[in-house]
Amino acid sequence: MDDKILHTLEYRKILNTLAGYTQTTMGRKAAEQLLPNVSLEDVKHLLSATDQAYTVDRLKGSPPFRGITDINDALKRARIGGTLNPHELLAVANTTFGSRRLKRFLAQIHEDEPIEILFHLSELISEQKPLEDAIKACIDDSAEVMDSASSELSQIRRELRGGEVRIREKLDAMIRSQSVAKMLQDQLITIRGDRFVIPVKAEYRSYFGGIVHDQSGSGATLFIEPESIVAMNNKLRETRMKEEREIEIILQKLTALVGEQEELLSYDVDVCGQLDFIFAKARLAHVTKSTLPRMNDRGYLKLKKGRHPLIPADQVVPLNVELGNTYTSIIVTGPNTGGKTVTLKTIGLLNLMAMSGLFIPAEEGSQMCVFDAIYADIGDEQSIEQSLSTFSSHMTNIIRILGSMTPKSLVLLDEVGAGTDPAEGSALAIAILEHIHRTGCRMIATTHYSELKAYAYERKGLINASMEFDITTLSPTYRLLVGVPGRSNAFAIAERLGLQGGILEFARGEVKEEDQRIEHMIASLEENRHEAEVEREKAESVRKEMEDLRSRHDRELAKLEEQRDKLVDKARLEAKKLVDKARSEAEDIISDLRKLAQEEGASVKEHKLIAARKRLDEAEPEQKKKTAGKRSASEKRSIGAGDEVMVYSLNQKGHVVELAGTKEALVQLGIMKMKVSLDDLELVSSPKSSASKPQQRTATVLKRTRDANTRSELDLRGENLEEALIAVDRFIDEAFLGNLGQVYIIHGKGTGILRTGIQEYLRKHRHVKSYRLGNYGEGGNGVTIAELK
Repeated sequence: MDDKILHTLEYRKILNTLAGYTQTTMGRKAAEQLLPNVSLEDVKHLLSATDQAYTVDRLKGSPPFRGITDINDALKRARIGGTLNPHELLAVANTTFGSRRLKRFLAQIHEDEPIEILFHLSELISEQKPLEDAIKACIDDSAEVMDSASSELSQIRRELRGGEVRIREKLDAMIRSQSVAKMLQDQLITIRGDRFVIPVKAEYRSYFGGIVHDQSGSGATLFIEPESIVAMNNKLRETRMKEEREIEIILQKLTALVGEQEELLSYDVDVCGQLDFIFAKARLAHVTKSTLPRMNDRGYLKLKKGRHPLIPADQVVPLNVELGNTYTSIIVTGPNTGGKTVTLKTIGLLNLMAMSGLFIPAEEGSQMCVFDAIYADIGDEQSIEQSLSTFSSHMTNIIRILGSMTPKSLVLLDEVGAGTDPAEGSALAIAILEHIHRTGCRMIATTHYSELKAYAYERKGLINASMEFDITTLSPTYRLLVGVPGRSNAFAIAERLGLQGGILEFARGEVKEEDQRIEHMIASLEENRHEAEVEREKAESVRKEMEDLRSRHDRELAKLEEQRDKLVDKARLEAKKLVDKARSEAEDIISDLRKLAQEEGASVKEHKLIAARKRLDEAEPEQKKKTAGKRSASEKRSIGAGDEVMVYSLNQKGHVVELAGTKEALVQLGIMKMKVSLDDLELVSSPKSSASKPQQRTATVLKRTRDANTRSELDLRGENLEEALIAVDRFIDEAFLGNLGQVYIIHGKGTGILRTGIQEYLRKHRHVKSYRLGNYGEGGNGVTIAELK
């Protein structure tokens, strides 16, 4: 991309802002050297990386880059055999620690929120824990070589400290002596050139042997090393030289370790710089409230409320523009100070940002295109030194653009044809625009010439546009209106400012009638556009309100469904408990009935059966009785002996044998008689004849319902005849009430007494239509099959 274009569109200012969000020198260098990319796949990859960093920054904040520094210079010296100083070695250790911490940070986030690009990039960081430990074992956080770096160094430093203690003790004894104290400027011990000295007054120099190492600025004080400690200072100096040699050996060993890992460490530094640079792009997106644009390479551009990133948020006017679909070129007309130049710069700069992997300050859904180049002729570039006029500088730039552009380029022209005679300038502008349009590239151009309005109107793929101007305030609104050509507004402004009416009328008369019609047409278009805009805003408001209502409705519905599910689950649980309780009670009742049958030889008394039945009724979970089952007082009284009734609690029909008081009735239900409350009865039908004919009541046809639990087979083998007949009677009644058409009675072959007795009983039973012995495959003579009525 041409550096001049980057300067014109103020791209470098964006990079300077981006560099301010980096945390390492490597990241800053990457930000300052960022250039737009012309490969769609590369741009998408860069934007995806920024998007993942944006997600990390939103969820966890900025990653830890503390301690990571640019150690490339130190690594190069280590590679060629130089010795690193403690500060450089400490920087290497801190960088390896910081890079490993950064790697762990991104790996932990990747487990919860996939960040494939950043994770795979961080995985390239090598683990240099042994090197880090080796350096930290020898050098402390103040970049000082520690005593523990080696046993020799530890021994040498013990000697140093011992020597210093002995010298100080000797000097302390000396300066405390009354004879010496009067010769001293101060009673203290100081150091000059790594040797211990005392401050002696100049007039007593001859009383002291030894060496003078320094004197005060006034010359009144001499710093003398007494002769008695010269040998001790020499010994201390030799020990210090040993310390320096040992430290040098330690640093060389550590440098050798760094040199062995130089290639990996250099790569780690580059990776950390790349990650810092990517997260700086994400941070810039957060601060500027930018969004991820969709990218294409088909020349389509759509900005939704795009904002120039260098204009303060409280002053910038959002821009809506679409290019490359129904039209490929936009001609923006209108007067100066309307914002045309800012519009061109905004479109060009945001597209450069997107091509660089940066989010753009626009709403979600904006689309940018990867152009092979962006060309711009914006601003006045006249040069006194080169003797170029405004027109000449523009033409020079445009000629260069015409020679370089391709069908995949974006061309931005500001005030095309300006700076020369209006007639020639407008003709030249039309010719230039026509040539660019025919090339097929995308173009946005601004101009003052009204002739270009008609040109854009007549050409397919071109469209007029203008910057909105508020007549009432005599100021531009800086809003781009696509599809509406610009108006000069000169007469309206002059009238608002108070120009005399006669002068205005004369001026209007000088304007051609055709131009006046065009101005009226444009005014009508603007009025219609404004009305449509108001209606659109109303519709948008209604749409948002409906979406809010729908969202609230969905939330309430989900809440109700959740409550319903909870209530249903609770009811099911309670019902299960009740059923379990009823089942348990029923098992107890059945057990009691069996005991009664065994104790009383199968001749259970009627009142005991009724009592057992009552217990079963009580064990049944309470249900809400149907409204129809609640009889009025008159209906209760109408039920009498012989009536067919429905017992709601049992869901069975029966016959009233007799009334038991005013609240209960004795009801015949099959072979069972039981007392039932009149509230639980409903009259089905009354007998047609006198209640004295019980055979008519028993012959009444009952509506039978099929019960899935009713048995169709009775096994009597091993029973005596008396027990068998009781069981058959009960079995036939149950089968009849269960609406079974055929039953099987297994009595076995034996002596034939049981078979004969059962068949004789079936022959007389009122519910048996016919009976026969079983056929082959049905049990033969050991089974009697009865057909029920």
